[in-house]
Amino acid sequence: MTAAVVVAGVRSGVGKTTIATGIMGALTRLGYRVQPFKSGPDYIDPSYHTLACGTPSRNLDTWMLPHATVSELFQRASSRGDISIVEGVMGVFDGHSSLDEEGSTAQLAKLLGAPVILVADASKVARSVAAEVLGYQKFDPDLRIAGVILNGVGGPRHLEFCQPQIEATTGIPVVGYLPRRDEFVQPERHLGLIPTVEGTVVDEWYDAVIGQVNETIDLDRVLELARTARPEETAPSLRGEVPPVFPEELQPKRARIAVAQDQAFSFYYQDSLDLLEAWGAELAPFSPLTDPGLPAGSTGVYIGGGFPEMFARELSENRAMIGAMRNAVDRDIPVYAECGGLMYLGKSLSDLEGVQFPMVGAIPVVSTMDGRRLHLGYREIESQDDSPLLRQGERARGHEFHWSVLEQPPDPGQSVYKVLDQDGRPEGFRAGSVWASYIHVHLGSKPSLARRFVEICSRDG
Repeated sequence: MTAAVVVAGVRSGVGKTTIATGIMGALTRLGYRVQPFKSGPDYIDPSYHTLACGTPSRNLDTWMLPHATVSELFQRASSRGDISIVEGVMGVFDGHSSLDEEGSTAQLAKLLGAPVILVADASKVARSVAAEVLGYQKFDPDLRIAGVILNGVGGPRHLEFCQPQIEATTGIPVVGYLPRRDEFVQPERHLGLIPTVEGTVVDEWYDAVIGQVNETIDLDRVLELARTARPEETAPSLRGEVPPVFPEELQPKRARIAVAQDQAFSFYYQDSLDLLEAWGAELAPFSPLTDPGLPAGSTGVYIGGGFPEMFARELSENRAMIGAMRNAVDRDIPVYAECGGLMYLGKSLSDLEGVQFPMVGAIPVVSTMDGRRLHLGYREIESQDDSPLLRQGERARGHEFHWSVLEQPPDPGQSVYKVLDQDGRPEGFRAGSVWASYIHVHLGSKPSLARRFVEICSRDG
């Protein structure tokens, strides 16, 4: 039986990352093997989980991934731990649609058969917070909200005005709280929290949060709730929905894929990397910031997203790496890039001050940070040509999340995708052996994606 609990918020910004990470870290220090997960397409929050637990956090997305695949990925990872903790995304009912639960934390919790601990912000209310919790309880009676954690509690007297009314009105226990403390707040930038790979998250922050969780959250009650999860009751009904995305046995190594991983490029789904390895790829990490060239013997290159605009000067000044990238393109080595990777492969990109720096120049892209709005949301795409992921005409689901803009958008003749849910607009650039797009794709969203990527990059492909 799998112990699992979902830590969800009434809305974004209520502190669920801090609370979820604190619970993960506190249980890990008590000797439990905690498997962390994140609902939705986030890359940054999982980096906090990973540091707290010492094991990679994994994304579970009920819109991008078939439900059977979500179950497969959850079962595969959770079987190695004592307890699985899933951090929600946005508000618990927020997802792809305004009128149904598709892609929401609520849908995921029901799919996993896991109880929900709801995080509510009590910083500017007292007894009224009970009405909010009651509304969430009544909105979807099929969602099992089993506990409440309050954030921003001013002190014992404030808690006395919140907890009894919640429990009397809803019957849901308040299993703990976090007080108002500036040291619990993590610094943010234009895309949310700062990734831990940049070294801004210090041990003192973890120690403070974990210490507070031990003091004011009932971890025994959290464990008790988690043991009421019943993922095995939903999994059988999903079998046969789609084929498994992982092979029954690991495939022999037949490709060496260089993966950009450093402070500028860190946005990858852990299961995507695991899928590439399972289907026969040897993954070779490299740093576009500091390495002089690609790993020896690379037969493919994968450059994910990140914050290249924060390191534009350093990326531009590493001329040896830029030369190595150009050489790889000249030799027709397959190069697949997403978002920040697209910016790096272009002619130039600007930093936050608007200064332009030359980049690889493999695709005709000039990117700037002059965007007036955040480009954010799920995307359904159709491949315009054969690529490392899809054959021409094949469709997939992905996610877009960026402030940067391109001086010139792609024309249909050079684009990678059509975005079907945005009037078929052209998206991304393809040139020679390079495919680059703003769209992030989870390689578990179709059973064929990782296998095809490895085949395209294989030594005999």
